Amino acid sequence: MRSESAPVVVQVVRNDLVESEHRARVVITAPGGAVEWSAGPVAEPMYPRSSSKPMQAVGMLRSRLDLDGELLALAGASHSGEDFHREGARQILAGVGLGPEVLQNIPDWPVDDDARIEWIRAGHGPEVIAMNCSGKHAAMIRTCVINDWPIENYRDPAHPLQVAIATAIAELAREPVGPAAVDGCGAPLFAISLTGLARAFGRTAAAADGPERKLAEAFRAYPEWASGTRRDEAALHRAIRGLVGKAGAEAVYAVGLPDGRGVALKIDDGSFRGRAPLMAATLRKLGYANATLDAQLAVPVLGHGEPVGELRVRL
Repeated sequence: MRSESAPVVVQVVRNDLVESEHRARVVITAPGGAVEWSAGPVAEPMYPRSSSKPMQAVGMLRSRLDLDGELLALAGASHSGEDFHREGARQILAGVGLGPEVLQNIPDWPVDDDARIEWIRAGHGPEVIAMNCSGKHAAMIRTCVINDWPIENYRDPAHPLQVAIATAIAELAREPVGPAAVDGCGAPLFAISLTGLARAFGRTAAAADGPERKLAEAFRAYPEWASGTRRDEAALHRAIRGLVGKAGAEAVYAVGLPDGRGVALKIDDGSFRGRAPLMAATLRKLGYANATLDAQLAVPVLGHGEPVGELRVRL
């Protein structure tokens, strides 16, 4: 993607001086999937990163994955590495007689600051079970065992599991997926447009039945399993009834709303700090208003620990 083609939508202001600017593209899709509003080019291919995970989980459900509730939310999560996340990933594997040693995601520390400190104090280093994608990888392996597919090469784009996932993503987005890349965790990553990403989330959030409905209900009921106890994504789920959302690396964020509308955004430089405020501003544009959106928009710029400026979102 070319950053010069996207508008400046987030400004970092310190003492009334614009210190930094972030270009981004944003799209809102209507319940039928058409573009309702957009800023910047939204039809070209992009990598959804971990915003792919709910779609990947739908692909697994279509392939007979037998999870629901908390563990299904964890299967679609970039979890924070809290105790219950790690134990949940172990439970997903134990249900088919396996342990963490079969996971092929990379070793890492827990994402959550408190969880990481506790983990280190307990004498641990980076481990596969603590990595934020361990729930997804555990669910991938469980899906393979259920279907009698090999687990040794479950990350291969030609594996039946990944073919099923790519098919689900293309169907949800209503467009072909690009050739597989490799995501940070090692799983295949398929490119779609930002519009396709918004469309997929809108369809999932509005689904009346089937795997999409099952995934949406898990995210809504257990948002702390789909992200973390102290995460902005969990707070947004709690604040807007019926919403289904998932953020990803490089400042990608997508949500589906219960009426079938979808929202997807990508900050071109990958800056994390503007992601939640930009989503909050977009949801305000759609008529939503609550204290959580206010809090996620009010990001202070600090000087010596005191507010001396703000992040400004301009849509």
